[in-house]
Amino acid sequence: MKDSIKYVTLLITGMLISPGVLAGKPDVVDVKVECPGKSQCNFTVTVLHHDEGWDHYADRWEVIGPNNVLLGTRTLLHPHVHEQPFTRSLSNVDIPLNIDRVTVRAHDKVHGYGGKEIEVQLPHR
Repeated sequence: MKDSIKYVTLLITGMLISPGVLAGKPDVVDVKVECPGKSQCNFTVTVLHHDEGWDHYADRWEVIGPNNVLLGTRTLLHPHVHEQPFTRSLSNVDIPLNIDRVTVRAHDKVHGYGGKEIEVQLPHR
């Protein structure tokens, strides 16, 4: 009897959890950066997020400088439900010469920020 009650409780709890919570926050899992010009860099970023469709997906990733200054944004226009993790690029990001490290973070439509971020050292420019 006790086992039956536990099972029913777990089943009901599982049904009450919002499906959007299961996708979690988006994680940046890899960043490659090249700086062919003195003040411009190109980023190739891999994001892992269990996109669930149009209502819950990773919708952008950003390049952040010191003091949370936004240097570049790659907008993601659709969910990547069957492509995980996925990689997208952003070219010609203007980065002042006095900045030698940046952070790349991802955002989703439900949780916002909060997943794994990666700080990268920029190549010598």
